[in-house]
Amino acid sequence: MQTTFTPEQLKDPATKRSNEILRSCVHCGFCTATCPTYQVLGDELDSPRGRIYLIKDMLENDRPADEKTVKHIDRCLSCLACMTTCPSGVHYMHLVDHAREYIEQTYKRPFSDRALRWILARILPYPTRFRLALLGAKIGRPFKWLMPDARLKAMLEMAPKTIPPVSRNDDPQVFSATGARKMRVALMTGCAQRALNTDINDATIRLLRRLGAEVVIAEGAGCCGALTHHMGKTRESHATAARNIRAWWAEMQGAGLDAIVINTSGCGTTVKDYGHMFRNEPLAEEAAAVAGIARDISEVLIDLLPGDAPQWRAVNPARDAIAGTDAAHTPESAPAPIGQGLKVAYHAACSLQHGQQIKTYPKDLLKRAGFEVVEPADSHLCCGSAGTYNLMQPEISKQLKDRKVRTLEAKAPDIIAAGNIGCMMQIGGGTDIPVVHTVELLDWATGGPQPPALTAERATPAVPMLR
Repeated sequence: MQTTFTPEQLKDPATKRSNEILRSCVHCGFCTATCPTYQVLGDELDSPRGRIYLIKDMLENDRPADEKTVKHIDRCLSCLACMTTCPSGVHYMHLVDHAREYIEQTYKRPFSDRALRWILARILPYPTRFRLALLGAKIGRPFKWLMPDARLKAMLEMAPKTIPPVSRNDDPQVFSATGARKMRVALMTGCAQRALNTDINDATIRLLRRLGAEVVIAEGAGCCGALTHHMGKTRESHATAARNIRAWWAEMQGAGLDAIVINTSGCGTTVKDYGHMFRNEPLAEEAAAVAGIARDISEVLIDLLPGDAPQWRAVNPARDAIAGTDAAHTPESAPAPIGQGLKVAYHAACSLQHGQQIKTYPKDLLKRAGFEVVEPADSHLCCGSAGTYNLMQPEISKQLKDRKVRTLEAKAPDIIAAGNIGCMMQIGGGTDIPVVHTVELLDWATGGPQPPALTAERATPAVPMLR
């Protein structure tokens, strides 16, 4: 794509980067085939190619964002399926992030939009505030029909039926490895996940310790900054990210870290991009170092849990109760991995398969545990969660959720597994099939407790201390 940015405009690092991205686009349109919003809305401007034209026009002409441009950029999920599809390697993520920052600086949204974004930015990244908001939403849910705004209704509907107790395992501390230490890792405990589902971090800590990892919860680390980053609130997102960088850098310079483990793929995509986000800031070196050792939990487990790992637990009566079989009570049956007889529908989170290009590891690990792994049709398409998208674009999000749930249920699975809390909440709100994190199943398969979501009551018990 030909661009006409002036030398003066290109002095801005963000504009220079956007120019590089724009010039790599060849207008082929392959991206439209895998764009969820284009498939739902059928509007060229709601495809990556259309949005690229809008962004180019806005930036080149150095004009404030207008209502039309904002509408179509806001409708983008940032699912990044277009990046997986693009034969020219167009880095759409950096381009749309720049566009959102530019919109935030140059466009005054209607009051209701500004208020909603202000609320989300000051609640979701803070677990305690988020818990209080969830409690309020739970109380207010019976009155959602009174809400005049569909986005407010979506916020009320988001609240889970049960809010888990605070897990003290998320507090800054060090969990020693069980047996010989093979590695030392920092676990990112996140923000929204700590309020919505404490089972995920608990299972991750148990599993890593069992496999020989010393697990550090670093003092000062918290939200990755993704929520505000995707709203274009760069100052807020960078302040949050900087706290993580300093916290993990201190551990790297102290006792050392082999990896920063992230079990929420949306956060992982952002942390792995810290080097780019801070490339022109004083923390550039530290940010690049942190990003360089950031790993999704599946990337770490793929080496720690080979197919012939002795840690795999043998056949288990609880497993057979879920599967509706009686194999555990057959004398002639040989020991088998705990997953045998259970069909797991694996939902590939966009931030994992497109943002981090991790496609096979979670499925490979589940298969090693003995689970029958199936994938829904159009597994590359987004479920509609996309961070805060399901709260800010509830109509489009619901269409995507309904389609994703239909394709998952069509596989008749016993369990649905995913690697991102947002996807789990989104899908779980549309199906009665238990939805769990991949790491919960792997923890169970190697000696941990059965995931609470699979119990008959599906109630979250008191969170145990792991120390």
